Amino acid sequence: MKSHFVILMVPFLMFSASCKKDPEGPKQPVAINLPAKGDAVVAKNNEFGINLFRTTALAEDKNLMLSPLSASTALTMLLNGCNTATYEQVRDMLGYEGLTTDEINEVYKSLVTQLLAADPEVQLALANAVWYRQDFQVKPPFLESMDASFDAEIAALDFFSPSALTTINNWAKDNTNGKIEKVLDEISPDAVMFLMNALYFKGNWTYQFKKDQTADAPFYPENGNMLNVKTMRSQIPVKIHNGSRAIAAEMPYGRQNFAMVLILPEGKLSDFLPGFDGQEWAEITAGLDAIQEPSKVEMVMPKFKFDFEKILNDQLKELGMIDAFNPYQADLSGISDQQIFVSFVKQNTFVDVNEEGTEAAAVTTIGIDLTSLPSEFVVNKPFIFAIRERMTNSLLFIGKVERPEY
Repeated sequence: MKSHFVILMVPFLMFSASCKKDPEGPKQPVAINLPAKGDAVVAKNNEFGINLFRTTALAEDKNLMLSPLSASTALTMLLNGCNTATYEQVRDMLGYEGLTTDEINEVYKSLVTQLLAADPEVQLALANAVWYRQDFQVKPPFLESMDASFDAEIAALDFFSPSALTTINNWAKDNTNGKIEKVLDEISPDAVMFLMNALYFKGNWTYQFKKDQTADAPFYPENGNMLNVKTMRSQIPVKIHNGSRAIAAEMPYGRQNFAMVLILPEGKLSDFLPGFDGQEWAEITAGLDAIQEPSKVEMVMPKFKFDFEKILNDQLKELGMIDAFNPYQADLSGISDQQIFVSFVKQNTFVDVNEEGTEAAAVTTIGIDLTSLPSEFVVNKPFIFAIRERMTNSLLFIGKVERPEY
């Protein structure tokens, strides 16, 4: 196991004996002060984000990136329109147990306001939107919450006109600096609302890589042959934490409020992922935070750039959000008196990591549809049948069929 760990480490991190401080040093991060219970909410949101990532990563065998902040923002918007068991499932999945909706909205608004102002050297933008079909009756209190707590753009559109699709996709493009150009291919005839969040980040490394040192170097996929990939290299101050199952490195952006954490498992990534949870993430970040000063190391890592798209229905159901997706059990009565349900939760993401820094974007789209009668009723498994008189509801016969015989 240990020898395999060393082989994986070589192309990724190389350590230097030098531990000198940068003579000028970066600016210190600004403090962020959240309302009561705010820290607990962030910790629970992180746990949700790690769980969402793990369940998605285990189902994918390719590069992927999700945005927990974008997903939790859009789902918190949805939460404002949920009631009864649907509300409880979404609330508990996001880690908001014990908080009222007003308290949740207060924490969210405070967090986002301070994140956006934390570092003028980093570009961070966050936008929300509510698009609804122009003939769909939305309850005013829901729209008021979307405006007051989420500063959402709210508009009624003609969903049957091509211009609606253009408007929604252009909003996603404009709010991700052109990195995500399209989030919807079409609008379903049953669609009545879309809740959306867009998140954009661009930050330069506090200590940048030198472009003239970037060169092809080996990278060893878990399955497949060795690859030669464009690899960055530089001696820079980095925080390194040795955990029980992985080694982590933290590289800051700008004035150090924001940072990238790289986690390199001791063994295979496929063996590491099933046990990766919010607690382990908290242990890794606590270990990094405990380091007072970074060490100057030879940092060696590949450049990478890709986009990713994923319908997250199955993953969210696995995490406990069940009723919202069921046309006959969803309680979204905070949005409308009509029977509606969540048809999909989708995330589109983009990331570009290079010598200068990182550019990343995400759009989370929640589709809400009218409940309609099924187009077919297929009896293809054991079933119950009954014969009754409808005026009195007298039950004449009842039976079951395990194996049809004729």
